[in-house]
Amino acid sequence: MVSDTVLGRLYLLAAIIFFDHFLYDAIPHTTFVLGPAASWAMVSFAVFLGLGYSKFKQRSARLPFSFPFLCAHVLCMVALCVARLGEWLDFGALGTAANSFPGQIAAIVTLLLAIALLALACLPLSAWVAAVRTTSPSWLLASVSGVCAFYLRGAFQAFWLGSDDGQGSVLQAITFDAVHAVLKPILPNMVFDPASFVIGTPDFSVFIAKECSGLEGMGMVLIFTAIWLFYFRKENRFPHALFLIPCALASMWLLNIIRISALILIGNGGRPDVAIAGFHSRAGWIAFTLVALAFSIATRKLFWVGELPSPTGGGAISADSRAAVLNGKAAFASESGAVTGESPATGAYLVPFLAILAATFVSKAASGEFEWLYPLRFVGAAVAIWYFRGELKKLNWRFGWAAPVTGAAVFLIWIAPEWWAKGSADAGAGALGSALTALSPAARLTWIAFRVAAASITVPIAEELAFRGYLARRVMGREFDLVPFRNLTLVAIAVSSAVFGLFHGERWLSGIAAGLAFSAVLKGRGRFGDAVIAHATSNLLLAVWVLARGDWGQW
Repeated sequence: MVSDTVLGRLYLLAAIIFFDHFLYDAIPHTTFVLGPAASWAMVSFAVFLGLGYSKFKQRSARLPFSFPFLCAHVLCMVALCVARLGEWLDFGALGTAANSFPGQIAAIVTLLLAIALLALACLPLSAWVAAVRTTSPSWLLASVSGVCAFYLRGAFQAFWLGSDDGQGSVLQAITFDAVHAVLKPILPNMVFDPASFVIGTPDFSVFIAKECSGLEGMGMVLIFTAIWLFYFRKENRFPHALFLIPCALASMWLLNIIRISALILIGNGGRPDVAIAGFHSRAGWIAFTLVALAFSIATRKLFWVGELPSPTGGGAISADSRAAVLNGKAAFASESGAVTGESPATGAYLVPFLAILAATFVSKAASGEFEWLYPLRFVGAAVAIWYFRGELKKLNWRFGWAAPVTGAAVFLIWIAPEWWAKGSADAGAGALGSALTALSPAARLTWIAFRVAAASITVPIAEELAFRGYLARRVMGREFDLVPFRNLTLVAIAVSSAVFGLFHGERWLSGIAAGLAFSAVLKGRGRFGDAVIAHATSNLLLAVWVLARGDWGQW
């Protein structure tokens, strides 16, 4: 069914334009005349949608869809593709005509006609006129942005693409100079070579590659901020919220400068193993997490970004206000008094898992090959669970015999692939086993005790809260904590299990199977305790397996 709202039709228009562009680009060619027009149209439309979203979403008048205009659009695109094929395959007069100047002008006119026909198919002319008037001057700014984006693309690419003569990118050179400026007052014996982008000291130096110039981190931040603003589009004002994106990108680049500087200081301080094996990559994830957290807080706390004005008074939400939300009459206020569309119980379900992730970043960043600070994971999750104990007491923590049986089945599924691949007699000590052997008996026993405690207590609770308690029900609605576990849908279970599996890296398939099993036992009786005990049983049996056989690779 074709959406009959202005915003829905614009999404459809964007999807068809993207498909046309992909189809046309799939045909090899020798000329690039259509590139500027297509690029300008795509960028302009994206900016137009972003700037006009808050106004488009309010227009819900029923609109007709013109299939004759769509057919005319298809005929224009077919003509363009045939001409391009003729140019590529050099079909005599057709290829010559397509590659000539008049042929290129005709192609541009045909392309513009195709876009116009598609636009009229999705929205009638009267709706376009009203949309232009409503969104003025967004459409003008979008057109200018599209033209500028195309003609400035070469200058922007120089920030991350090296030149033909082997010189580094602009961003790479700026990052190198910034690290040098930071460390020069601290390390008087610095060695640096701008030609090769090597910087450090006689004892420890690093090569600042193009990838290390902050490009990857800024790319991740750009993706995160775009998804966040789209997901919470109803709570934010546009284009005001878009201003936070360049702020987040700049923050990520500055943190990357600090990361590289700290990396050199750690290596020069006598811990090159920690600098290379731990801090190098983990610090980047820590920086990304900090920027993402700051961005998410800013979108909710800054009054000029939020869609609704902040309340003047604080206090907890009343029962009447909560009921009003459920009836779609109003947004509710969280316990801190900030206007939000999310349940006030969100923190209790997500913070324990986030505490484990944060502790993981810190412990691995401060470790070499062996994560000697692993107990931080247990402590972080335990503190978070205790802090939210009031909210978590509302859950049904009882469990039945099906929970440990499900956990045992998940354990067998987990070890089956490696058991079949290696055989029962091939369990090796691995790097973890060798590292533990090098520890003193007391240190080894302490580390193993925290590892087992985390696996069987805090990790099952935190992960079940995040994936089954929050994500599975959040897929069904913002007031997720009011959704009974018995009412979990197949889509909610599939989504939460897929994300749960992806968090387990190379064992993603076994992770998905485990997520499905934990969801099934949870939905069966509707008791949260069943999922936690099943998860804990699986992890505890795996710990026994590892300790009994010395199969440290399972950890």
